[in-house]
Amino acid sequence: MSTGLFAFFPEQMRSPDPLGAEPLNGASRSNPAAHLPRAMSRSCLYLCTSEGISRQLSFKIYQSIDLFFCQCYKFVVTQAHDNQPPASARAEIARQKMLSAALDVFGRYGFDGASTRQLTEAAGVNLQAIPYYFGSKEGLYIATAEYLMMRINTHVGEMRARVGAHLLALDAAGKPLGEAEARHFLTEILQTMVTLFVGRESESWARFLIREQMEPTEAFTRVYQGLMRPMIEMGRRLIGAILHEDPASEHVRLRTFTLLGSILVFRVAHAAVLAQMEWDDVGPEQVETVRGLAAELVNAIGPLKGSAA
Repeated sequence: MSTGLFAFFPEQMRSPDPLGAEPLNGASRSNPAAHLPRAMSRSCLYLCTSEGISRQLSFKIYQSIDLFFCQCYKFVVTQAHDNQPPASARAEIARQKMLSAALDVFGRYGFDGASTRQLTEAAGVNLQAIPYYFGSKEGLYIATAEYLMMRINTHVGEMRARVGAHLLALDAAGKPLGEAEARHFLTEILQTMVTLFVGRESESWARFLIREQMEPTEAFTRVYQGLMRPMIEMGRRLIGAILHEDPASEHVRLRTFTLLGSILVFRVAHAAVLAQMEWDDVGPEQVETVRGLAAELVNAIGPLKGSAA
């Protein structure tokens, strides 16, 4: 019996690949798993030689087994590669994970209190991901504000565009906005706000926005100009139509903020609301209750007693 596997075969069969084939795709010192099929084939070959099977037959067995293992390996590698999203998609997934995590971390600790390590660990990425995707921590903070606007806009964007288009059409036709129609639109807006800001999803949004209200930065400017200002001015227009007053008047502005505050208090004073309402949490049933309250608040809007209106 031969002294070993490589002594049994001719010189050309003693190379790392006795078949003289190219290395498997992905085979390298850094990827030893890519060599596994050939290693398994050679193990079978060694068993053949140990059992006294002829050299010619042993080599044919080796060829068949090697081909089988290599094809299996290539199939698995191809499937794994095909199931992976493209590099650009993977980059966008990583970016979205970072923004979602940053919204929560910045909301909890603020810009100064949140460390880059906290931000990356929360997203499950390495420290270099922040400069790679956003340039700096400041860039990530601004991107987080824009991400927040995008998230909110997915809930209110269609409604905002629809109501805005209707108001523009009335202006173009020189027609006034009727009180009943204004109440309908205002109720829809307030009930959408309830669903959006009273539910659990908005916890991180509220923390981020409240911090920006207390200590405004460039992020507040972007959120205010891109989202808050248009919605507040739309609310003023609707309340002005209900009260038959100028939407730009101080009174209408104050009534608008009072109405918005009546909804936002359920998020800002969340703990007090739970205690006073004797609720364990704010779930779908509680959200529907507050949505009903929103409709009541709109129906109650009217001129002050004794006013000229």
